[in-house]
Amino acid sequence: MTISRNCEGTSRRDCLKLGLGSIIGGGLVDALRLKGIAGKASPRIADAKNVILIWMDGGPTHIETFDPKPDAPAEIRGDFGLTQTKVAGVHFSEHMTKLAGMLDKFSVVRSIRHNQGNHGAGNHYMMTGAPPRIPVGCGAFVSFHPSMGSVVSHQRGGQNALPNYFSMPRMSRSGGPNFLGAKYAPFVVADDPNGSNFQVRDVEIPTGITSDQFLGRSDLRASLDRLKRYTDKATGDPAMAVDEYYKQGYDLVLSPEAQQAFDVSAEPDDVREEYVRDGFGQRCLLARRLVEAGVPFVTVYDGGWDHHSNLFGACKDRLPKWDQTVSTLISDLEQRGLLETTLVLALGEFGRTPKISTLPSATTPGRDHWANAMSVLVAGGGTPGGEVVGATDRKGYTAVENILSPENFVSSVYTKMGIDPNQIMYTPQGRPVHLVSDPNPIAQIM
Repeated sequence: MTISRNCEGTSRRDCLKLGLGSIIGGGLVDALRLKGIAGKASPRIADAKNVILIWMDGGPTHIETFDPKPDAPAEIRGDFGLTQTKVAGVHFSEHMTKLAGMLDKFSVVRSIRHNQGNHGAGNHYMMTGAPPRIPVGCGAFVSFHPSMGSVVSHQRGGQNALPNYFSMPRMSRSGGPNFLGAKYAPFVVADDPNGSNFQVRDVEIPTGITSDQFLGRSDLRASLDRLKRYTDKATGDPAMAVDEYYKQGYDLVLSPEAQQAFDVSAEPDDVREEYVRDGFGQRCLLARRLVEAGVPFVTVYDGGWDHHSNLFGACKDRLPKWDQTVSTLISDLEQRGLLETTLVLALGEFGRTPKISTLPSATTPGRDHWANAMSVLVAGGGTPGGEVVGATDRKGYTAVENILSPENFVSSVYTKMGIDPNQIMYTPQGRPVHLVSDPNPIAQIM
């Protein structure tokens, strides 16, 4: 599998460190107390039951995707032309033709902005709705607040023994549970579903062991495990997290629904081709199968959008396939009657600088980090089609119309999922935490 790196050289191995850190450092969830708090939250009408988050790690360019600037000078508008969308007067970049032709099925938000221009900080802000508490460097792995996936996993149950929160092929650096604890960390499917030997850990009984032997070993482990568990809810017992993983593993192995959900090979060849036969395309197809099986939150981690150089060459190659995959996902969900209950999101941590640059270390032009402007695709879950929310200025430097924050975006996701963004949660130490400091959702996409 190809490992996509950002400008700080982040690899999958680094992300594994984050996953371990979030489990050990975040504390274990006081499940009963938090469930009680969630139950007292003000009632919300939920449009969505599931979320598919396409995380475009590195910061995708807004000008070469959903917010082109044809009237700007050449050093800003770039090499690409326009394509007319389904909505009169609204254009996307020339390599976004399929999504342009179905803008009546989704909305685009063009006016989210924030002040965190480093990968670590921007990732945290957009993944959690909470800005970092301290200055964060570009390559940092930080977790000051639970991610959207972990919160949804905590407050919305799944089905068929499947985990409530998946991330493929890795977890984003701020995609963990923080104080909610290890139970609400994502289940990572690292293998490539486009490969011929695609496997998912913990969903098959090991070779040479029968079902009866497997169940017998489970019973034996339970009878031998007589270790006293800590009862101090403030500190928790790390062994409890291990117990959760064992239980999750047994449930997955014994669940035919879980095994069926992972069987991408059961899809017709024409469907697989329509999604595009690459890692990203087949992960989006697997994401559809997972929400179809009842998983509330799936992140498709799509790295490699940090285009400080070779912006136009990389986007010319990548965008048509990306456009094909995402448009197919939306259409497929709609045809299966799942779009109204499945929220599809595509975004990264920020946009890119309007002015094209060439860094000293680069040989071809690119755009650098830019948090004052970004574009977000929002489909399904009751989202109206054809809405273009907000606007940036003529040169794409900053959001100037209907200016929105990451808090507004995350509050929209929670509200659509029937989760009150205005609720107070409590850490295992009893510290109160506001889920989102600004609980106002984006009105135009509700």
